[in-house]
Amino acid sequence: MPGKRPPRPFKLREEMFIAYLAPTVTAGISGLATHQSALAIAAPTSIGLTSAVVAAITGAILRRRGAARRSRRRLPTALAAGLTAGAIAAAVGLPASVLLPRLRIDLPVAAVLAATIITWRWHGSASARPAAAHRGTTPARKDFA
Repeated sequence: MPGKRPPRPFKLREEMFIAYLAPTVTAGISGLATHQSALAIAAPTSIGLTSAVVAAITGAILRRRGAARRSRRRLPTALAAGLTAGAIAAAVGLPASVLLPRLRIDLPVAAVLAATIITWRWHGSASARPAAAHRGTTPARKDFA
């Protein structure tokens, strides 16, 4: 197709920055627009930092997996990553919600969104390095075809 660009390489630092900035800005603007000071304060802390940490962990795991293990099922993989991160964040946020009740909602929602979006973007990106061969596998031989 004439107007189609090749996929960009997956850069973890950029993804972490976007994972922090996007929810921070949107939650901060929402908090200011609705006069909810608690939301405006939570935006750069519990919402933005949770998104950045989950994006860093999820992105590092995906990058370590390599391009050779990318599946064609983008949506199920992204949803599975999001739900797993959300469950872990809920387990962490539940005990912490005794001190700050807002964490019961902020942590799982931010984790689900960050992990799902990072996984989705990882699937759509090009590998920064060529895919390495799997250990223990031999190249396909043409004489068996």
